[in-house]
Amino acid sequence: MDAITIGLMLGGLVCLAIGGELLVRGASHLAALVGVSPLVIGLTVVSFGTSSPELAVSVQAGLAGKSDIAIGNVVGSNIFNILFILGACALISPLIVAVQLIRREVPFMIAVSLLLAVLALDGTIGWADGLLLFSLLLGYTIWSIYASRKESAAVQDEYAQEYGSQKLRERPTVAVWVMQLVMIIVGLGLLALGSNWLVESATTIARSIGISDIVIGLTIVAAGTSLPEVVASIVATLKQERDIAIGNAVGSNIFNILGILGIASLVTPGGLVVAPSVITFDLPVMIAVAFAVMPIFVSGLSINRWEGALFLGYYVAYTVYLIMAATEHDALPAFSGIMMLFVLPITLLTLAILTVNAIRRRDWVTS
Repeated sequence: MDAITIGLMLGGLVCLAIGGELLVRGASHLAALVGVSPLVIGLTVVSFGTSSPELAVSVQAGLAGKSDIAIGNVVGSNIFNILFILGACALISPLIVAVQLIRREVPFMIAVSLLLAVLALDGTIGWADGLLLFSLLLGYTIWSIYASRKESAAVQDEYAQEYGSQKLRERPTVAVWVMQLVMIIVGLGLLALGSNWLVESATTIARSIGISDIVIGLTIVAAGTSLPEVVASIVATLKQERDIAIGNAVGSNIFNILGILGIASLVTPGGLVVAPSVITFDLPVMIAVAFAVMPIFVSGLSINRWEGALFLGYYVAYTVYLIMAATEHDALPAFSGIMMLFVLPITLLTLAILTVNAIRRRDWVTS
């Protein structure tokens, strides 16, 4: 592992972050110019746009025959989005959860996570699987546009304020249109360059230190390609926006599965090969994380600071486990035993209590 490889990885991360931001801003403003609902922009265009680095990396990895990085990138990003991003945002300021996320987006995120696990059981995400996933993405987008017509004026105004759609509508000059298109083109170019650098450097590093591609994909690549989600969610939290931070994370997770794996498996000859360790460990972790957000979301319609700390703690534990398992560390059995015998049961009990209290209160149903 030399300085050039490290430089390529850092340069790739920077290109992905800048390219993702340019693409998100350009696409969201362009959608506003053509009259797309601000809510749809927030839950689809913006959340999908912040996942564009994951798309670029996974497609590049799939075409290069590196399925482990492509799959690990998506699964790792979904775990990162919930545990790290929402955890960090909740520590900054408790997050208010919109009722429509509980009723619509979160159940759909859980459903597509379970679907992915079922499709991966045969060890491959093939062409037919990719077509199914991508078709569901199209259906979800249409569904979101239809459902957004029923949202309150307050929610619409919030997204308009965040992404400047009203301002853009007031001055749709030729210069404004050209600016948004330039931002999209430059963003796509940076994403393509950054994804190529990141995949190649991550593969080189993995081989040089004896860590598998799947672990690199689940950790370094997943965290790196999630930088746009990190920035968007933390900025939204600092601005005290209602649920943009949460909607961005949940919407990105949906797109990661349906869009990224759908497209990557369609363009990869023979489909994406799923490693056995992903089927037996990482996918169950991703599904458990998806389920865990529901009781936390419905308990008071918020994510409190202690819940954010819990999310962050689990992400650290998950990462430590991956590194220990990859390096066959002597402390791995003791670490696993503590997690299985003490930490996980206590967490499950806490989530069960939160769920029971939320069902009794039923404010998320009647709101």
